[in-house]
Amino acid sequence: MKGLKKAYLALENGAFFSGYSFGAEGETEGEVIFNTGMTGYQEILTDPSYKGQIVLMTYPEIGNYGVNDEDVESWRPWVEGFIVKEYWDIPSNFRAKKSLGDYLRENGIVGIWGIDTRMITRMIREEGSMRGVISTTESRRDVLVEKARAVPPIVGRDLVKEVTSKEKKVWKEGDYEPWKGYRPAEDFLEKFSRRPRLALIDCGVKYNIPRLLVTHGFEVTVYPASAGLDEILSDSPDCLFISNGPGDPEGVPYVVETVRGALGKLPVFGICLGHQIIGLALGGETFKLKFGHHGVNQPVMDLETGKVEITSQNHNFSVRPESVERKARITHVNLNDETVEGIEIPDLGVFSVQYHPEASPGPHDSRYIFSRFYEYVNRYLS
Repeated sequence: MKGLKKAYLALENGAFFSGYSFGAEGETEGEVIFNTGMTGYQEILTDPSYKGQIVLMTYPEIGNYGVNDEDVESWRPWVEGFIVKEYWDIPSNFRAKKSLGDYLRENGIVGIWGIDTRMITRMIREEGSMRGVISTTESRRDVLVEKARAVPPIVGRDLVKEVTSKEKKVWKEGDYEPWKGYRPAEDFLEKFSRRPRLALIDCGVKYNIPRLLVTHGFEVTVYPASAGLDEILSDSPDCLFISNGPGDPEGVPYVVETVRGALGKLPVFGICLGHQIIGLALGGETFKLKFGHHGVNQPVMDLETGKVEITSQNHNFSVRPESVERKARITHVNLNDETVEGIEIPDLGVFSVQYHPEASPGPHDSRYIFSRFYEYVNRYLS
């Protein structure tokens, strides 16, 4: 196609694909995974949990609605690269401020389109997530395959230090109201008789998590992942929250140690990586999934009610069930592969889920989780 710049994708198994460049030019590397969401690419791009990963979208048409100023989940995109089947450069949406390609270009993210994403998805499902390289500057297959094989694996790496907050800050924003934007925290003060002080350990938190914590009754202070327990306790919080984040939970032993010290002293709530960290703090084990859970359509059963929720997920690791079942009650399981999706210890006020109840992008089946933790904390404080 005349006027289009070529781009190339190589995987560690030797697979090689030729397509077209969109976004920034250059070369990038990371672990290649696929996301099954039909919409929500802006939230995916800006989710810090994708640090270290090249994301392939299984939905064939990407870019249709462009990029806006409100749907970001962090202050910048974190994916290492972006792979799509068919890219649309002219957005059609009244909220759009720019095209997806312009947004990637401004932030130095390399993208490739015009390749067989179904083939790559099947390859990852059969062989597992694998390391890869996207390049607009190198076209030799053997060179790029060798570069892919030299990419550092995710296992054991501390990626949290690259995405966490640099300093402590009070969160001042609540949930979104159409046509008005995100509401200030003050709007929610009168709805709750008690406003527990929540200390949030930022391992790569998505913005919508503290927004919904504020909306559901908490006063939220965000701490860098490096904050120790003594520093956090010196501010007299009523409860502790551990956020989502990228990579291997065993790569952040300092956060595990902080959480272990907090158990029994404060009610503790965790989401995604935070759930895995709680599992490790309890003395449990985690393991790497074959190709992870990345999408907005993962079925999860609440074992207490029997209700099935459709959930948003993004993780490559999971808590080994037999390692925690004598220390905590397993509350939720994934119906696709029976992996652990939630645990709790009611007497300690400990509760965590593997999926994303803040669901940005949707679905919203699991938002009740925030109300459940508010009730946990109130019982603990009473």
